[in-house]
Amino acid sequence: MTLLQVRHETVYRYGQPVQFGEHRLLVRPRDSMEQTLQSFALRITPEPAGVRWIHDVFGNGIALARFDQPADELRIVASMVLDHDPATTPDFEIDKRAKLYPFDYATADALDLGPTSQRQFPEETAVDRWAQRFVDARGSTSTGHLLMTMTYAIKEGFTYLRRTEPGTQRPSVTLSSRRGTCRDFALLMMEAVRSLGFAARFVSGYLYSPARDGNHRGGGATHAWCQVFLPGAGWVEFDPTNGIIGTRDLIRVGVAREPGQAIPISGTYTGAKADYLGMDVEVKVGRVVSLQDSMG
Repeated sequence: MTLLQVRHETVYRYGQPVQFGEHRLLVRPRDSMEQTLQSFALRITPEPAGVRWIHDVFGNGIALARFDQPADELRIVASMVLDHDPATTPDFEIDKRAKLYPFDYATADALDLGPTSQRQFPEETAVDRWAQRFVDARGSTSTGHLLMTMTYAIKEGFTYLRRTEPGTQRPSVTLSSRRGTCRDFALLMMEAVRSLGFAARFVSGYLYSPARDGNHRGGGATHAWCQVFLPGAGWVEFDPTNGIIGTRDLIRVGVAREPGQAIPISGTYTGAKADYLGMDVEVKVGRVVSLQDSMG
């Protein structure tokens, strides 16, 4: 058992008190076979008039906070402890019929996977051409090898840059510039595998950077990667920023069809545009070595 402790703090600053609208928070990790939430606490300043929890269309846990008092700062701190016990390497128990690419999803799966198989930017043919590089033109290609090779190609061939501005850049921009954020790399891989007929989802969460691997790229902030659906194996994680396949060191919080649906924190305020002074985000992920650590 590996206990991981996460502290995610976001601070919005304003030049004068503003009135906050409803804020949508996607910060609570999803329970699954490889990660079990042991504790979770959400602290918001100023104290909201109310917080209610819902599950969105993807099954993510969403907190909706509403406010009745103005303030010149909004501070949101999510603290949690998880039992994180993923397999060291993914099993890749892919159905025999899908071990080689190309393959077709079963009719029932294809119906449910339809939206996640559709391109967000179908007009970007440069992405199609790049994706074809990982397909053996002489015939069938190993499905696992195709996806692993693409993951490592992004890690080794692209430069990681941290960008504080919201949103993702178009996959063609990432491809031509050979640089981007973790969310840019996730979107590029999603669009590339979708062009080949795979179903893919965007994943937001946190990254644990243990000493054995040096410093993973994307630590200290929220992280993003993608999942690809493989018959027999289900949704499999691929982190092209760090070349991680499977859930090792990845803490899944939200899944979505496209990046804009998995923003960790979003909301509005009433005031002048110039009132907004900026935001700071800090994410700390560490291993819990004692019970006191998880409680402090």
